Amino acid sequence: MFDALIEPGGDGVGVAFTDRLDGVSQPPFDSLDLGRGGVDDAVAVAANFDLLRQRLGVSKIVTVAQVHGVGVLEVTFDVLEGWHDGSELGASAPGGKPLVKADAMVTRLPGVALCIRVADCLPVLFADAAAGVVAAAHAGRVGLLAGVLPATVRTMRRLGAQQIQAWIGPGICGRCYEVPQAMADDAWARLPTTKARTTWGTPSIDLAAGASAQLQDAGVTVTDLGHCTFETPSLYSHRRDKGATGRQAGLVWQ
Repeated sequence: MFDALIEPGGDGVGVAFTDRLDGVSQPPFDSLDLGRGGVDDAVAVAANFDLLRQRLGVSKIVTVAQVHGVGVLEVTFDVLEGWHDGSELGASAPGGKPLVKADAMVTRLPGVALCIRVADCLPVLFADAAAGVVAAAHAGRVGLLAGVLPATVRTMRRLGAQQIQAWIGPGICGRCYEVPQAMADDAWARLPTTKARTTWGTPSIDLAAGASAQLQDAGVTVTDLGHCTFETPSLYSHRRDKGATGRQAGLVWQ
């Protein structure tokens, strides 16, 4: 159900990217949908989070209301006060509270998995194991160009991170992410490494190339997993599935 790149223990960091398999959600969200309880059945999404907690071996999974911005939430004990199983769904869960609006999270707390949910945008995970700081960011076109990744790195460094590793998870690739020419021109001007063409010859944006360039410029070591959501049936893709789809996740913890 997920690809665990680094197991807890050793350097103390865990990194995982989920797929859409081995959950309980029904079509068209089948089956490990970690998305919006107000769209998919909230009971099913909550059950999927329960499965994920058990399989990752973490006590809490923290989510935010992602808004394609540059806000970075520091997850502290105060943020976790009152957080319980089901809080991941926010207000869509019975009696749930609205999630904090942000597109990145950073924490020094152990046993807490930071969870970014996506279906074509990039989930980007970060860790400095020696400093005990981990982070997760949501980088779609808007957030990437606005600078959510450098903002995340700055917050990590403020908390003591120095040697940061980042993992770019599955997202739509430059071969598939067709955009209008004007949108492409804007992205290419602001972040030239995003320039790409689809396999059918139209303008596109390479999110992963842009993310990698920004991170390397910030002194971060980058691993790009290279999986395209649009091309991979076992992953959710908003574009391929015409919007009727769930959300996979990238998670990091220590």
